[in-house]
Amino acid sequence: MAGQNNDTSSFATLTGILRTMRPHQWVKNLFVLAPLFFSQAFWHWEPLMRGVSAAVLFSLMAGTVYLVNDIADRERDRRHPTKRHRPIASGQLSVRSAKVAAWSIGICTLGAAFVLDVGFLAVVSLYLVINIAYSKVLKDLAFVDVGVIATGFVLRVLAGSLAIGVFLSEWLVLCTFLLACFLALGKRRHEVAMCAEGDVEGTRDGWDSVRVEHLDVGLFVVGSLTVAAYTIYVLTASLPDQPLRTQYTPFSSPLLPVTIPLVVVGLGRFFQIAKQTTPVSPTESMLRDWWILAVGLLWVGALLALGT
Repeated sequence: MAGQNNDTSSFATLTGILRTMRPHQWVKNLFVLAPLFFSQAFWHWEPLMRGVSAAVLFSLMAGTVYLVNDIADRERDRRHPTKRHRPIASGQLSVRSAKVAAWSIGICTLGAAFVLDVGFLAVVSLYLVINIAYSKVLKDLAFVDVGVIATGFVLRVLAGSLAIGVFLSEWLVLCTFLLACFLALGKRRHEVAMCAEGDVEGTRDGWDSVRVEHLDVGLFVVGSLTVAAYTIYVLTASLPDQPLRTQYTPFSSPLLPVTIPLVVVGLGRFFQIAKQTTPVSPTESMLRDWWILAVGLLWVGALLALGT
């Protein structure tokens, strides 16, 4: 019986670690593959393997960050209607086990990143440091935390480019930053609205005085800037005989602007999701929304069809 109890306890601990690392959120690390996609280097075996390896390692590091974050947030999570079910907040996973897992996975990931590429290691290390600072201090600074989250997505794209050795378009970097800001603002808008409705005991400290109306304006502005940056990117890419064009993107079709409405529809749909007063975060709901999934598939298919 004692052996069975130990096996059950070990299984519960492993399950708790995996849940805390949030595998369903690792879809964000597809941004690591953005340089692989836009350079169309995925047609070649070596950059494909290096890009996929980079995405896996970044996912493991993101999982480590989630462990650190949930350790720091466990008391606040216990007062949240959905976050209280997280393994550390609910008691399924002990703080000691979470710390051991975070250290072990983090060190192993950094070692593997060094083997892959020194530049990639530097970016992953910076991502870890920034997110530890985020968990300790920055997440309670209104709007600063949004910038930190967006910076994390830019680091994902940069890490992917270093892993496979391709140049990055400055417009692709800007699109990434603005899109991440848009998604983060939508998540904060949802949290502030939930707090105003009384569905949550409290929101993040720095967001107590922020009004939903202000966030709606911010979402509109950032969403518009995202569309503008993407428009400039595809218009620039679609022009022939641009200096160094092939270093940034292989796309040269004059039909690239037809993908702009897909971006507009996708952003508009996320804004609708962010305004829903449900306990589920909009960044999680979007992963199950058939509108966004369909638009995303159409966008990817269109770029592949128009690529040269």
